[in-house]
Parts: sequence; C-alpha cells; structure tokens
Amino acid sequence: MEAASDLRVFVRVMERGSFSAAARDLGLTPSAVSKLMSRLEDRLGARLMERSTRRLALTPEGEGFLARARRIVRDIEDAEAEVMRARGAPRGELHVNAGTAFGLHQLAPALAEFLARYPEIDVRLTITDRLVDLIDEQADIAVRSGHIPQGSYVRRRLVELQRVICASPDYIARRGAPRSAEDLRDHDCILVAGPGLDRWPFKTAGRIDVVAIHPRVTTDDAEAALRLAIGGAGIIRMSDVIVGEPLRRGLLVPLLVDSHHVEPYPLSVIFPPGRQRLPRVAVFIDFLYKRFAGAPWRRAAGS
Repeated sequence: MEAASDLRVFVRVMERGSFSAAARDLGLTPSAVSKLMSRLEDRLGARLMERSTRRLALTPEGEGFLARARRIVRDIEDAEAEVMRARGAPRGELHVNAGTAFGLHQLAPALAEFLARYPEIDVRLTITDRLVDLIDEQADIAVRSGHIPQGSYVRRRLVELQRVICASPDYIARRGAPRSAEDLRDHDCILVAGPGLDRWPFKTAGRIDVVAIHPRVTTDDAEAALRLAIGGAGIIRMSDVIVGEPLRRGLLVPLLVDSHHVEPYPLSVIFPPGRQRLPRVAVFIDFLYKRFAGAPWRRAAGS
C-alpha cells in the first residue's frame, strides 16, 4: 500500500501544481510531501519532475508515469467505492457548496428529503456567492450558476436558468401592468446593485435591445429586493430560481412575457475528478438531477 499511497500523492501534486497545495488536500506538511516524492523517485531510479521556486514541471519520464499513475489511482478508488457500496448504504460527511440563490431557495428546502433517504450521510452545506476552490474548501461538490472559470474540475450542466420580470398583484392593482419595455420608465423598479443589472434586455424585430432602468429602490441584497417586490414596492427582474415559488403561489405576477429576453444561463454541478465515484457523492448527484433538472420552480401551482 506504500506504493499506492505514493502514487496518490504524486497525482495530487501534479494536479495542484505545488507541494504546499497538495499537502493541504492530503492533510500533510509540504516537507512530508517532498520526502514522499523523493522516495518515489529513488524507488523508480528516475526523476519525475523538475522543481523550481515558481513551479513544478514534468520530465519526459514523469509525463508517461503520470498517465499510468492516474489510471492506477482511479482503479483503486473504483475498487474502494465498490467495497463501500457492497457494505450497504452510502455514509459519511458530504460537503456541499452552493450559490445563494439556488442554495437558499431550492437546495436547502429539498435537503430534508435527501437526509431522510440517506440517514447515514451527514451534510455540511456552505452557501456563498464567492467563487471557491473546492479542494481548498475541502468540498465534495458545488452547484453554481453562470460562467464557471476553467479549472481541473468536472462540470455538468444541471439546468438552464432564466430571468423573469415580475411584480406583486398589489402593485399591479395600484399602478397597472406595463404593456411595453418603454412603459417601465413610468414605473417603480427595484434593482440589485451590480454591473449591467440596470439594463434589461427585450426582443425587438429579431434583435435584442436594452432599456436603461432608473430604479426607485436599489439594494445590494437579492433577498431584500425579493421582499420589497412581494410587499408591493415595485417591479423586479430576477432569476426564476429565486422568484419561482412566489410566482407559483401568486405572490408575484410575470410581466412583459412576450417581449422580455429571459437571458438563459446554466446552473452547473461541479466536483473534483474522481469524486463522483464516492457513494455519498454519487447519490447526491443523482438526487440533484432527479429533483432539479426539470426546473420544478417553473411548474404551475397544483401541478
């Protein structure tokens, strides 16, 4: 097992690009990782990597060895996962990272069902809109919306999100519903502060035009904007993952449906390579797709 352990360390070092980053992942010190790599090279009688103060670079021998090492480590992880599956139900701590919109409005309310189905899995849920390094955060899996920077993670699209313009029935009763994008200039609008969020897109003669919004209320918090809209303070434009439930319950009413450009953008499931073979991660990914791939927040009330 010593050789297998050395291979795992070597693969992680090259994936992370430094001894210190790999050491954090593995719960070791950088000096311990360095000694393990020296032991591996001594056993092989070949130098696998060139070390400098800035980076690590594979030697020609190291490039061929890394490809084989990855396959071996993957086979070991598959064998371990198979043994764990044979032992019974998935178990252990599952660390999930999610953005605020999906995490608060969809994932958190659904987790009770997952926990009931898998009583031997404990969940640690981190909700933040800050982009995180899953390995640094020791997270098993993340669910994030929008553009995901290139990295060494596996990314799978879960569903396409859309934006919705809407207001409360009380606001519409008092102020009327806008019939065109230009009518928004005469309405109270609520904005969440952010680049480009004051420009709402509309379909016009086969192209997309934007309307500059001059808000009555601006806030830096999406939850506050949602509560303001439900309370009748004005019109909002938000992701359907946030306003879906208020729309289903009739607390909000969609506006300008025929002309508004919904600006679809992806919600993705992200995890480090190989992590999906862990039973606790595999069943959670399956749960996410069964529960959310059909965008249940868009279903009409009672359906």
